[in-house]
Amino acid sequence: MKNACLYIPLVLLAIPSAAFAASGGQSLGEVLPLWSVIPFVGILLSIAIWPLINFHWWEHNLGKVSAAWALLFAIPFVVIYGEAGFHKILHIYLADYFPFIILLWGLYTAGGGIVISGSLKGTPAVNTIILVIGTVLASWMGTTGASMVLIRPLLKANADRKSKVHIVVFFIFLVSNIGGSLTPLGDPPLFLGFLHGVPFFWTMSLLPQMITISVILIALFYVIDTVMYKREAISSDADEGEKKPLRVDGLYNLIFLGGIMGAVLMSGIWNPHVELNVLGVHVGLQNIVRDVLIIVMGLLSLKVTPWSLREANDFTWFAIQEVGYLFAGIFMTIVPALAILKAGEHGALAFVIAATQGEVSYFWITGVLSSFLDNAPTYLTFFTSALGKLGLEEATIAQALRMPADQWSTLGVDPEKIATFVKYLTAISVGAVFMGANTYIGNAPNFMVKSIAESQGVKMPSFFGYMVYSLAILVPLFVVITFLFF
Repeated sequence: MKNACLYIPLVLLAIPSAAFAASGGQSLGEVLPLWSVIPFVGILLSIAIWPLINFHWWEHNLGKVSAAWALLFAIPFVVIYGEAGFHKILHIYLADYFPFIILLWGLYTAGGGIVISGSLKGTPAVNTIILVIGTVLASWMGTTGASMVLIRPLLKANADRKSKVHIVVFFIFLVSNIGGSLTPLGDPPLFLGFLHGVPFFWTMSLLPQMITISVILIALFYVIDTVMYKREAISSDADEGEKKPLRVDGLYNLIFLGGIMGAVLMSGIWNPHVELNVLGVHVGLQNIVRDVLIIVMGLLSLKVTPWSLREANDFTWFAIQEVGYLFAGIFMTIVPALAILKAGEHGALAFVIAATQGEVSYFWITGVLSSFLDNAPTYLTFFTSALGKLGLEEATIAQALRMPADQWSTLGVDPEKIATFVKYLTAISVGAVFMGANTYIGNAPNFMVKSIAESQGVKMPSFFGYMVYSLAILVPLFVVITFLFF
């Protein structure tokens, strides 16, 4: 049976490998079959189902499960496709996974050193204020940074509440996702757009969509939390003991958070055109410098922040370890899905690319795929697809977005095409950022917030249980956004 688990993928992948061997200029994404994403589906189902079957076992073996699915894909993939397969795997780890986990670690470490203490009671008003603050901060310090700074104070404020799951779920909706819509610092897809010529402040044009859905969600949260609060009959003034003034310790960690975000911004602005060749994968010097600076900021935070402050924050390494283990497997098994998607009309998902014909389809298809795949390459795939459909170049769009619309005719292309692309880009951007809230894996901080909440006794819903919340609350709002803006 164990041998079959290895040989079956070998046999299945061997079928398209013959075509690949004879294909000449074809890419892997053009020959990989759709069922090559089965290991990716397997790891997602493991995340969804195993905690329900045996949470204790899952908690202690999730790393092994992630590694098993990764190897089930990687061994046949490298055996069959040789150097091309190995290069694909190495590329996604060097270009995506390691920068991803280094950034999360840095933000998690620095954010975990800021302690908000005092008599902060989790009333509906207080909780709503924290969500509003987090939603505003997310675009400027990143959804991960804002989430790591505010989730622990929010959990502490509600320590005596019985009903806390809805609080964390709305926190993920707003602070960990939708709040990051307004700058490239807010969410990885927007930063990727910035690297491809979209001006830094262009994303401020997403303010109407962001404000609309945020106001509705915040109002809905306040109503729900008020009902829950009254149902629990929590006294506002009895048995609270001595009131303590609010106090923030470890504020110097804001310097390290700022340094991390500055390093990220630097890697998008500074390009010395120097690359390090690692077994055929080219890594830009600016990206290496960025990652080193982030590590330095994290180490400085650990050095100067007394561990007693982290203990007061109930800080542990489990959340970042869990994300590291699971996403190591996800990034491995996601290789065929991204390669097929990148192949566009020449890949097994050609029907998806062909279906994107207008703003509505760009919004929904980008968003739905971003709920389960890495939203940054998904954004880039449809960004590139939209350019191709309209016959436009990145350089032209970069110029157009920096000038008034009435001057687009000076660029030598049809201004109507540029206007259409801008509409598509808005839909792609909103879809990638907003719908990252649909699942725990849609955006990195989602899983980290879940893990931190569980470590502090909150019984969070399962993978599918969380999707019940997103389907019931977010999807109807996305329909509203569609009718209002697309």
